[in-house]
Amino acid sequence: MPARTPHKMRVIFVTCGSEDQAAEIARALVAERLAACVNIVGPIRSIYRWRDEVKDDAEYLLIIKTRALLYMKVETRVREMHTYDLPEVLAMNADRGSPPYIQWMLDSTGPHRGHSK
Repeated sequence: MPARTPHKMRVIFVTCGSEDQAAEIARALVAERLAACVNIVGPIRSIYRWRDEVKDDAEYLLIIKTRALLYMKVETRVREMHTYDLPEVLAMNADRGSPPYIQWMLDSTGPHRGHSK
């Protein structure tokens, strides 16, 4: 059975208006060790209400895997980089996963622990 990981992991969803912006944000989050992995899905079609109008736009969805403790740093970084006035940043708990994947995700985020010789 997959290991339970209560409150250790988050999956965060962010939408972007272009593939280039999605890739820029994804690369920054991984390079800065704020995310272990970011998937870019799209284009997707988003239908939503904005400023009392119904919008219908093509967007790119980021699926960000990270530690729960890094959520606020991820949100802050996304908001710094994003071009939207109000970027979607929506997090969900991930309470189960394969132990090797969970360990990789934890090792890939947070402070870098170099190998000593």
